[in-house]
Amino acid sequence: MVEDTTNNDMEQENNQEQTEHTAEDNQTVNEGQTSTELTPDEKYAELNDRFLRLFAEFDNYRKRTNKEKIDIINSASAGVMKDMIPVMDDFERAIANNETADDIVSVKEGFHLIFNKFKNTLESKGLKPMVAKGQAFDSELHEAIANIPAPSNKEKGKVIEDVEKGYYLNDKVIRYAKVVVGQ
Repeated sequence: MVEDTTNNDMEQENNQEQTEHTAEDNQTVNEGQTSTELTPDEKYAELNDRFLRLFAEFDNYRKRTNKEKIDIINSASAGVMKDMIPVMDDFERAIANNETADDIVSVKEGFHLIFNKFKNTLESKGLKPMVAKGQAFDSELHEAIANIPAPSNKEKGKVIEDVEKGYYLNDKVIRYAKVVVGQ
C-alpha cells in the first residue's frame, strides 16, 4: 500500500509537470504565431516582390528563347550554304574551262553534271519538285496564271502547262507551281 501511494504521488507529479509543460508550449506557440503574422502592408510588399521577381524571370526567359530561335535560324541556313559551296566551285571551274573550250558537247555535259549535283544536294536537304502537268487544278498547290480552252474534254480543269515548277520542302509547299489551266 505504501508503494501504491508512492507510485500514485509520482504519477500525479508527472501529470502535473506535463500539464505545466503543455501550457508553456501552447503559450510559446501562440506567441510565435503573433510574431510571424504579417500586417497587410507587409503581405502586399512580399507579394509584390514575388510578382516582380517572377515577371523578371519570365521576361529573361522570353528574351533568351527569342535569341535561341534567331541563332537556330541563322545556323540552319549555314548548313545549306556549306553544302552549296562545292556546286559553286564546279560552276567556277566550268566557266574557266568554257573560255577555251571548242567542244560544245563537253560543255553541255559539264553543265548537266553540275545541275545534277546541285539537284541532288537540294533533294538531300528535303527539297522535292512538284509534278503539276496533267494533274487536276488545286488552289492549295497551284497558282493559275492563265486559262485556255482545253484541247479535249479530259483536260478540262486540269493543268495544261507548267510555267514555273512548284516545290515542297519536307512535304510542305514552299513555292506554288505557276500553271496554265484548261477550261
